[in-house]
Amino acid sequence: MNANQIIRRPLVTEKSTLMREDANVIAFEVDRKANKIQVKDAVEELFKVKVAEVRLFNVRGKVKRMGRFEGKRRDWRKAYVRLKAGEKAPDFIEGV
Repeated sequence: MNANQIIRRPLVTEKSTLMREDANVIAFEVDRKANKIQVKDAVEELFKVKVAEVRLFNVRGKVKRMGRFEGKRRDWRKAYVRLKAGEKAPDFIEGV
């Protein structure tokens, strides 16, 4: 897998914004088969930053209903990437 396949999209939520400001951590949705080493290499390659730590979480899709019909959202994987001291979050996240 290349870096663009591993990193799906940045997660811009209230929690991830606070983590970025306080602890220099960026949140991403990543490929479900990716491991920590692949995520670290992909972030360093795409955004030209140094990564200190990667944490991965499997997120289960929620069960949703539309009237009497029931469906399920897809399962996905979340990554919290801590940047090394002195590194700055990529610019694309600042404007979102």
